[in-house]
Amino acid sequence: MALRSFKLTSKLPFRRRPIPAIAGDSPAELSIPSHFLCPISLDLMKDPVILSSGITFDRSSIETWLEAGNVTCPVTKKPLFAADLIPNHTIRRMIQDWCVAHRSLGIERIATPKTPITSVQVNDLLSEISAAHFRGNAAQCAELVAKLSNWASESDRNRRCISSNGDSRVVSAVFQDFPSEQVLSALAGMLPFDEAARRKLVSEKSLHSIVSVMKNGNLSGRLNAVLVVKEMVSANNEDCGIIARSDELIEALVKLLKEPISPTATKASVVAAYYLASADKRAASRLAEMGIVSLILEMIVDSERSFCEKGLAVLDVIPSTEAGRKMAACHDLAIPVLVKKMVRVSDMATEFAVSATWKLCKKQGNVGKGEEEKCLKEAVEVGAFQKLLLILQVGCSESTKEKVSELLRILNGVRGRTECIDSADFKGLKRPF
Repeated sequence: MALRSFKLTSKLPFRRRPIPAIAGDSPAELSIPSHFLCPISLDLMKDPVILSSGITFDRSSIETWLEAGNVTCPVTKKPLFAADLIPNHTIRRMIQDWCVAHRSLGIERIATPKTPITSVQVNDLLSEISAAHFRGNAAQCAELVAKLSNWASESDRNRRCISSNGDSRVVSAVFQDFPSEQVLSALAGMLPFDEAARRKLVSEKSLHSIVSVMKNGNLSGRLNAVLVVKEMVSANNEDCGIIARSDELIEALVKLLKEPISPTATKASVVAAYYLASADKRAASRLAEMGIVSLILEMIVDSERSFCEKGLAVLDVIPSTEAGRKMAACHDLAIPVLVKKMVRVSDMATEFAVSATWKLCKKQGNVGKGEEEKCLKEAVEVGAFQKLLLILQVGCSESTKEKVSELLRILNGVRGRTECIDSADFKGLKRPF
């Protein structure tokens, strides 16, 4: 029997505990029969399937290969006349027996995989849900939607199969008439939505139900609600404009930022706030009045890159309104944080930080002269002039270069009246927290 030697650091389902030495086995390495290994990943197969070429692969690996548009067998290179994947129960049982025989070395037995669902099964279940919805049977709708949600949670393949059969339009119709956290949870697992589903979810009735869950639901329900909102506002400008007119939804978003429940919910709330503020100036003003500028500034001071970019995007769009510009200009941390994030985060962060600083420092009739002078003075004190020169030297986009050049011209007129201070930890600044 051909054997392949693998060290215990390979991607196998090992328990993390010391390996005892036993007769005939080395505690440092383990010999695995080569026909137990997937030819693509070279890992122990967990769900072996046979391709039409007669070669056995791990299901996840060969599905990835086929989804990439490949039409040949990875091993034989011969054309595939059928993409059907047939479970290889014989090899799977042999692998399970081998895992049990080597349990003393810390190897866990692979689980027996569940058979993936088919489009026929999905269509049958969706038909049952539609029929129960037509009859007005809320209890049966909830039961069937839960079954659909369980299928989706079993594997990515199931989720793709369900999404390709128009599940979101059926479930969104159920949520519109029979709203519940359970149905909303199912919707959160069916992203992205098709147009028919979005039309139902942006209805006044559905939005009110989503906001109710965002405010009063359990942690899981509130997370799913904000994920659904994020999907709707980012997918379609028209839908975003409709949602932006909902004051209660904006209040619920800000509440999730003030009282965070999870990093995922916080990120989704920030992204949703960005799209809402971009789509509607009234929404941007409302977000500013509810204190989103202060919340974002506090969050991004020491945040990781991805969240910092999202927060800076919000800080860039909020000053586009009179209320937003005033709130940002009056905040003691606005200019120091924006200048700090101009470099050493990412190119995207640089563009947002420069743009937001430019909006606060340039002359506009919407902000008083005193507030404008305050921003200019703070920018010079925390080293904006030097960082802007560095950005020009390193290189940036044309739009950012124009804003940098204008900022340098404006700040140059203030440099003689103030000095640059050490801004590493924002010494001398009053923090609102």
